[in-house]
Amino acid sequence: MYKLNQIKIILNEKQKAYIQIHICVFLWGFTAIIGKLIELKEVPLVWFRIFITCLSLLFIPRLWSGLKEIPPKSILQLAIIGCLVCVHWICFYGSIKYSNVSVALSCLSTASLLTSLIEPLVSHKKVKLYEIFLGLIIIPGIYLIFYFTKFYLTGIILGILAALLSSIFTILNKHMVMKYNSLSITFIELGSGLVFLTFLLPVYIKIFPDVNLIPSIHDLIYLTILALCCTTFPYVLSLKALKHISAFTSTFTVNLEPIYGIIMAIIIFQENKELNSGFYLGTSIILVAIFIHPLLRKKFDKTGV
Repeated sequence: MYKLNQIKIILNEKQKAYIQIHICVFLWGFTAIIGKLIELKEVPLVWFRIFITCLSLLFIPRLWSGLKEIPPKSILQLAIIGCLVCVHWICFYGSIKYSNVSVALSCLSTASLLTSLIEPLVSHKKVKLYEIFLGLIIIPGIYLIFYFTKFYLTGIILGILAALLSSIFTILNKHMVMKYNSLSITFIELGSGLVFLTFLLPVYIKIFPDVNLIPSIHDLIYLTILALCCTTFPYVLSLKALKHISAFTSTFTVNLEPIYGIIMAIIIFQENKELNSGFYLGTSIILVAIFIHPLLRKKFDKTGV
């Protein structure tokens, strides 16, 4: 009876984790839209996003007690992950600035393919053939997006690089969230990213001397919404969800982000006028793979997630 009750609790935790990660994905769907609305370039945009987020975390009491439990070695590891998160955001917003919301979000979907290849190597787990299969399905979709939107080459490259970094830091975070408080992990990672980016700013300014670093009132409002509603809350929530789901499931679920983002981009920015049917065919292939995933998982992976 005890084992049955224990299994029931585990299943409930997994279901709760799925709901949490979907809430995160919905909120992240707005990050691309807000990033497009913000006039700042990608580097100062990310700096202010992280700064406001870290500032908001300081007012949460549980943060301080959790920080005391993390040893110096783990803090260093989290700091490295935080730098990866920071560069991921720079690439993601750079992709939006050099292309548009739809292209950036579609390229980000390649994270599932990359995770299916990288996670078994890092976690020393058996390769799941259906995950490789789903990842391979996405390749034709990305090819179509690239083929029909060649004039967005820089944005596409930055979008795929953002996907690679997303895959790596999600896998690394999977190991850390099992040990420490999610709130403390978030603060250390983003705080480290902020320090890293602050040291990087002089180099960036030297390369782009005419770049504007001061946000307008209009930008500050959007940056605050981006930091609090689309960063602080979903970032902590996603780390909690990672305790009960695999990194692949997490990144594959995040592929739903293009659905929300592209629909909003069409409504707000009329991006459908900038893109042709080839782009939407490629995106559709990616989305089909997303919905196949839970069916294959249920059939072939009875004990995992």
